[in-house]
Amino acid sequence: MTSSGSGSGLARRWTVIASGLLLLALALVVIYTGPNAFYSPIALVVVAAIGLAALLLQVWFRRDLPNIHSPLWLNVLGIFCAMASLFADYLRMTRRMLDLVAFAAVVCFGISGSLILHALRRRVRTPQPAATE
Repeated sequence: MTSSGSGSGLARRWTVIASGLLLLALALVVIYTGPNAFYSPIALVVVAAIGLAALLLQVWFRRDLPNIHSPLWLNVLGIFCAMASLFADYLRMTRRMLDLVAFAAVVCFGISGSLILHALRRRVRTPQPAATE
């Protein structure tokens, strides 16, 4: 195996391991959560956060994508809304406000993920210069 092939294999191995760990996290959420809890907006926030984490880890482990970043302010806003929805009882939020804050977190995570996927698609569509020998 050449040196470039072994580096690619190592990066792929870490991508597979990270994907497996995220699938394990999602499976644990589904297994240890009662059926009625999935009607909760917090469950939606947790699943959206796991999905965004999977996408961010994929971008982080791929060495051929140096210029693709998620907007930090959007992720911070999503995390802030997710934390507010988790501590809704302590913050004395109404049910309607809880739904609104949880939905805002999911929207922030969704927009952030969409921007990353759009950048990935745009990068794939641009023709790579052919190596001349």
